[in-house]
Amino acid sequence: MNPNSWRIPRAHRALLYMLLEAVLLLLPPSLRAEALPLKRVVELALEHSTAAEIAAADEQRAAANYRELRDNFIPQVTTGAGLGWTYGFPLSLEGSAPALFNLNAQSPLYHFELYDFLGAARADSTASSLRSKDQRNQIIQDTVLSYIELQKWEQRLLRLHQSESEARTMQAAVAQRVGQGIDSELEGTKARLSVARIHLRIAEAQGAADVLREHLAQLTGLPARGIETEDSIPAPPQLTPEENAPAESNPADSNPAVQAALEHARAQYLRAQGEHKAWMPSIDLAAQYAVLSRFNHYEDYFQPGSFRRNNATIGAVIRFSFLNASQRARAAEADADALKAKKQAEAARNQLSEETLRIQRSLTQMQAAREVAQLEYEIAQKNVEAVQTRIGAGSANLHDLDDARSQASERFIALQDVTFALQRSQVGLMRSTGDLEKWALGAN
Repeated sequence: MNPNSWRIPRAHRALLYMLLEAVLLLLPPSLRAEALPLKRVVELALEHSTAAEIAAADEQRAAANYRELRDNFIPQVTTGAGLGWTYGFPLSLEGSAPALFNLNAQSPLYHFELYDFLGAARADSTASSLRSKDQRNQIIQDTVLSYIELQKWEQRLLRLHQSESEARTMQAAVAQRVGQGIDSELEGTKARLSVARIHLRIAEAQGAADVLREHLAQLTGLPARGIETEDSIPAPPQLTPEENAPAESNPADSNPAVQAALEHARAQYLRAQGEHKAWMPSIDLAAQYAVLSRFNHYEDYFQPGSFRRNNATIGAVIRFSFLNASQRARAAEADADALKAKKQAEAARNQLSEETLRIQRSLTQMQAAREVAQLEYEIAQKNVEAVQTRIGAGSANLHDLDDARSQASERFIALQDVTFALQRSQVGLMRSTGDLEKWALGAN
């Protein structure tokens, strides 16, 4: 028996591949990857992201720091006892007379620096909330771009598999023509080269798609094999001529990262103001109640009948700071931090403003480039149809059809690349202007 007799002829392999693809498409949905809309993927990424949880923890910490300073205005009350043996006059224990029971209360009345520190903590809390929002936008942008790019590679794989079937059919036909002496061996080699090139592109597309699925799996917590895109990407907002024109208001002012930098600069300024006001007088309200014991011999040092076991004191504690060199240095350090934060906020604002303007001005050019790529692809597709018609009329051959299909495939890939570059710029612009979350989570 000839060992090669069981092999499938090359002419039938293309038909077999098409049948296998049809079987895969007819499988029940439970056996295929589930197509997920963009909105669901973004929601899962926001729920599963560790970066979002870290940002939320920082926000909670900043809010707790603000409450800590604010609650200083609430009287602090402590109770306990100061029991001890005395020899001679009963001296104090940690600032209080020995007592069976004591109650201490203290609250600030006038601390000028405390109000500035409280304002600084409030600004830090606001900045932390804005940084958390910017982190959400970063997660959304990463998820959206990964989803769009995965969709690009999935569509390219579908087109490449179709081109592979056509190339294999062409290879079989050219091999038959070579066997009949119509074409030379060079034409057969060219046909095999076309198939090999498609295999290379399939491997590239499959590898890129697998990497993106793994990245989305880490973002969303879903299994990588169960991630498949669907046509659920909403149209980005179109720029009007007024938005393309130079605007009086800076679009970077609505960006959470810039707003957070400005709030941080404000917090540092208030903190520096508070350090300078630490030189001003401060007044505290203080109160104390104590039940004194008899075994400490208090009555021996008081006039007969003047000793009382229950004692209370309430009053104001006034402090004046006359000499404190370390506080002066601390205030100078706070001034430097405030100036640094101010310049960093200006730099962040200017950088984002420049980047936003650059994207806005490039979008028109990229939209024109996409239109050119779309028209070139349509022409290439019509050229394929024209060549097929010419083949039927006998004025063209299989090699002309192969060249036309190769050119159409190249135009399709070029159109995909230009479209993805345009979408990436549009997503970046929406993040800069603060519209990304509304666009992504508002998609149906």
